[in-house]
Amino acid sequence: MIKDLLKEADTRMHAAIQNLDDDLSGIRTGRATPALVEKLQVEYFGAPTPLVQLASISVPEPRSLLIKPFDPTSLKNVERAILVSELGLTPNNDGKQIRLNLPALTEDRRRELVKVVHTRLEECRISVRNTRRDLHNDMRELEKEKLVSEDDLKRGEDELQKITDRYIEEINKHGLKKEQEIMEV
Repeated sequence: MIKDLLKEADTRMHAAIQNLDDDLSGIRTGRATPALVEKLQVEYFGAPTPLVQLASISVPEPRSLLIKPFDPTSLKNVERAILVSELGLTPNNDGKQIRLNLPALTEDRRRELVKVVHTRLEECRISVRNTRRDLHNDMRELEKEKLVSEDDLKRGEDELQKITDRYIEEINKHGLKKEQEIMEV
């Protein structure tokens, strides 16, 4: 039973890391990447749709993105979604495609982005700690119901803490890597 809970902890904490990776890929660094706009929600026939489902996104140059909608009628909606997003980019529409030029990041903007990264990292740490707390409570509940011994509970708690520490360390590594990417000139 304890092993099942530990396996669940590992799965849930891994999912938190995956979610963090997705979040961090959308934070702009000095170079262009399709991940910046892939998840952007575009109003398409009355439903919010991710941009990646509506258009092909390519990187023709290191500091620009080219967005070619599959349906030319959605061009205006894509442009509007980019304008209202947090990206701070101005789309250039030529009637068939949209070109996004990414200006060089200023030092102030880099610092702001690092703060955003730290916020996302803390949210992920909280998620991992909440998972630990929930499963720790489940273990104690099993011990109260006499389904596991006190020794098994202690070993399970120790193993759960090791798993938690490992994922917190991984979160810190992801954050450090992203911070270095952002601060790189």
